[in-house]
Amino acid sequence: MADFDPKKIKIEDYSYDLPQGRIAKFPLDQRDHSKLLVYRNKKITHTFFYNLPQILPENSLLVLNNTKVVYARLIFHKPTGARIEIFILNPIDPNEYTEAFSAKGHATWACIVGNLRKWKTGVLEKKFTISDKEYTLKARRIGQQEDSQIIQFTWDNELTFSEVLDHVGLVPIPPYLNRQATETDKNTYQTIYSKFEGSVAAPTAGLHFTEKVFDDLKQKNIQTAEITLHVGAGTFKPVKTPTIGDHPMHTEYFTIDLQNLKKIRENLGNITAVGTTTTRTLESLYWLGQKLYNGQTDWFISQWEPYQTKAKITTEQALDTLINWLQTNKLTRLEAWTQIIIVPGYKFKIVNRLITNFHQPRSTLLLLIAAFVGDDWRKIYQYALKNDFRFLSYGDSSILWGKDSK
Repeated sequence: MADFDPKKIKIEDYSYDLPQGRIAKFPLDQRDHSKLLVYRNKKITHTFFYNLPQILPENSLLVLNNTKVVYARLIFHKPTGARIEIFILNPIDPNEYTEAFSAKGHATWACIVGNLRKWKTGVLEKKFTISDKEYTLKARRIGQQEDSQIIQFTWDNELTFSEVLDHVGLVPIPPYLNRQATETDKNTYQTIYSKFEGSVAAPTAGLHFTEKVFDDLKQKNIQTAEITLHVGAGTFKPVKTPTIGDHPMHTEYFTIDLQNLKKIRENLGNITAVGTTTTRTLESLYWLGQKLYNGQTDWFISQWEPYQTKAKITTEQALDTLINWLQTNKLTRLEAWTQIIIVPGYKFKIVNRLITNFHQPRSTLLLLIAAFVGDDWRKIYQYALKNDFRFLSYGDSSILWGKDSK
């Protein structure tokens, strides 16, 4: 392992045959009636998601991503009839998510633009009506940033950008569903505990939870903690390079408040992450804590940082460092950005169990699963295929014990 180089991992080694018919195009009528694969001590069984509280250890901690999906797809038409699709990614001005969604009159965002060649110059307009009053949303290209376009939106001052999106935006369901978003997606492609707007893709591991499941978790004294990571469109970006080292990972904003950070610190060794987004956030906390311990305060974890920097302090020390820094600076919330890629060879610092759906072949999400359970990921996916599990965002679920967890 001394000579192990994660950048040389071949993506072809993390592929499997996923028939189109196994991709769930729509969710089940009852969220918690999805199948639940259970992987523990190298053994695989399955049940239904509503039995999760009976499977999780008593007195453990469940960590959820409370991000809220925004209606990120905007369809405009030029006077010529050309259809231009604008997919908002992240705010530029204001650059803080809450401020950007509450902005009135104007805001600037980084966006992906479909049919860009048909929109060389000029302002796009989209009219919409609220309570018999007509409004207009305008979009103007003002620059470019890597693979995205910088779009300045203007609209009537009495509305917030969030209200505009609620009326003119479409639910950004995954492209691999190969269908148009429906009215029901507004509810089903959102967790019941979503709070803070900013995601352009749902943290889908959380879609299975219901109030009944949460009530049953309380009966077993299973606590919950929340983080917020706004899921970017990059989560769907396929790995097109032969080796992982040449794949650019997307960067995502996350935040966690002091109270939840303390909960995580108190429950180390007994933590279940709901989803890959929660996992990436929790593991990023360790590396942020170590950087802060060493006097660095740039609040960003780059893609390969965990592999290029040795873990020199304990997880307890890392989290204590973050907690003490917040308290010393009289802050109640930590904000940061992470580009972390979790691949086989990564040593998990915080996550002991993982609740997650079944992911696409040759994806960074599948690499994370392989890092967590080891080579048994193949057995897990073969079992799911043989037992009629439904795959991807609207598909079934699994709970996985990490290869180093009891």
